Amino acid sequence: MPEADKPVAAHGRQVMAWDLPTRLFHWTLVVLIPMAWVSRRYGDAGLVWHTWNGYAILVLVVWRLLWGFAGSSTSRFAAFAYWPWTAARYALDFALRRPRPFLGHNPLGGLVVFVLLGLIGLQGALGLFSYDDHDSLAGGPLSARVADEVWGAATQWHILLFDVMLAAIALHVLANILYLVWKGENLPRAMITGRKPSKPFEDEAEARIVGGGRALLCLVAAAAIVFGGVLAGGGKLL
Repeated sequence: MPEADKPVAAHGRQVMAWDLPTRLFHWTLVVLIPMAWVSRRYGDAGLVWHTWNGYAILVLVVWRLLWGFAGSSTSRFAAFAYWPWTAARYALDFALRRPRPFLGHNPLGGLVVFVLLGLIGLQGALGLFSYDDHDSLAGGPLSARVADEVWGAATQWHILLFDVMLAAIALHVLANILYLVWKGENLPRAMITGRKPSKPFEDEAEARIVGGGRALLCLVAAAAIVFGGVLAGGGKLL
C-alpha cells in the first residue's frame, strides 16, 4: 500500500465530492428518462404528460450547462474537460489496474458526461419540433412552426436518437459496475452521499461547495431559457 493511503485506511476519512444540486440533477434525470418512454407509450392521446416530461428534461440539461460554469468545483466543466487522448490514456491505466484516483469525474468519465448531456439535450430539443410517429396528431410545441421536411426529419431523429441515448446510458451503467468490480470504487454511492474516501486524488483533495441559492438561480434561468425560447419561437407550451 502506498504511504499516502495508510492514514486513509486507518481513519476512513470521507471528503466532499459532489454538491447536493448535482446529485439531485443526476437522480432526477434517472427518473425522467424512463418516464419519457412510459409517458409516450402509455400517456394521454395529446401527449401532454410526455411534453411536460420533455420540458423537465430540457430544463435540467440547461441547468446543468449553467451549473457547469457556476457550480461547485467538481461540477464545473473546467474540472473534467480533458483531451480525448487523455481519456484514452486513462482508459489504458484503468485496464491495467494502475491506481489513478479522481475526486470528481476522471478523464474518461468526463468525456461520457459531455456525450450524455449532448445526446439527452439534442433528444429533448428534437422533441420540440417532432410530431407523434403513430396515429395521433399531437406534436411538439414548435412542430407547427417549421416546414414539413423539418418536422419530418426531427421526428425520425427523435425516434432514432432515443435508442442511441439508451445504448450510451447502458454503457455508462456498465462502466459503473466495472469500477465496482475492477477497482472496488462505488461511484453511485458517492453520487448519493456526496462523499468519497479520502485519497491522493489527481484533481483536488476536496470539493469546494457553493451555496444552494446559486443553484436555484440557475434553475430559474434554465426554466426561463426553455419556456421563453418556446414562446419566442411562436409555440405554445401545451
